[in-house]
Amino acid sequence: MALSPSQRIISADDHMDVHVLPPSIFQERLPKEHREAGPRVIETPDGPFWQAEGRVISPSGRKAAGYISANDHGFRPGQPQTRLEDMDRDGVYAQIIYSPMTTQLQIQNPELRAACLRAYNDWAADFNRLAPSRLLLLSHLPSHDPKAARDELERVTRLGHRGAIVGQQEAPEPIFDDSWRGFWDTANEIGIPIHTHLGPAPRSLQMKLGSWRMPATVAIIPMQLDEALVGMVMSGMLELRPRVKLVLGESGLGWVPYVIERMDHEHHKYHDKTKDHRLSMLPSEIFRRQVYATYEDEDLGVRLIPEIGADNVMWASDYPHGDSTWPNSRKALADSPLSALGDDVLRKVTCDNAARVYGIS
Repeated sequence: MALSPSQRIISADDHMDVHVLPPSIFQERLPKEHREAGPRVIETPDGPFWQAEGRVISPSGRKAAGYISANDHGFRPGQPQTRLEDMDRDGVYAQIIYSPMTTQLQIQNPELRAACLRAYNDWAADFNRLAPSRLLLLSHLPSHDPKAARDELERVTRLGHRGAIVGQQEAPEPIFDDSWRGFWDTANEIGIPIHTHLGPAPRSLQMKLGSWRMPATVAIIPMQLDEALVGMVMSGMLELRPRVKLVLGESGLGWVPYVIERMDHEHHKYHDKTKDHRLSMLPSEIFRRQVYATYEDEDLGVRLIPEIGADNVMWASDYPHGDSTWPNSRKALADSPLSALGDDVLRKVTCDNAARVYGIS
């Protein structure tokens, strides 16, 4: 089985990093009282850099080591037209695009951070309007406070966003804590998918270019989403809110069947002893009803898709990161074990699931 040249593919986890953003995005869109401390691009002896709260953060317009190499000015992924050109080169119809705004901007003041995210979300809505069926740049919610996240979720939905990111690393309490019930009630009413993405490196391993620590960290970082998954399922947050769709950004697949099996096993062991929320469904049933895992270039996890559920997996190219399959995503899929799982699974994982979750026609 193989993808036909005419078959659409949708990448469910791509990126919009700080260094590709238009330099004027925040200064043009922030309220006046936040512009002085807010992100801006300044000239340094090493070239243009982003600065926020008086601190120099990261380069602007220049790809950091480890990013794809394309003959461009450094802003291609941050401009809708050139991004579409790169998608066409890769044979990808649509992209679901994440942005790690809170971790990359490193803004400490919660009020300023929330203002920056509102400005970013406004810009993202404009970005998507160039090709609404192809560009789905996700909104990013201020997660330092569940009410702030709830208010912004309502606002970005009115703007036309079709998905939102909760920064679990930013939240003072886990996103499955009781303090988040109001947020998840609103998410259930609205119905657009909510995403949590892997974030900064684990505590004992830190990324370091040119060191063994880089591949070591990247090898295990997707598994940090295990607690978000298990907490959202076992707490009843998802069971009680059946319209919530939870997407695990860049989770990978290999560890997921084990965790699903463990949840069912421990559910049976502890069900009668549970006093707070006692699930009325198996965790595996909740997962298959409401949770979606995304993956990139992976073999073992792909062979395990029948254990996860073909309806709950979405492929991604990871453009424009260094380990992306761009610009050879179709070849990578043809060479993948996915092609051995049959046409139905191939279509679901590379297109149909994402089209259903995000309303892509």
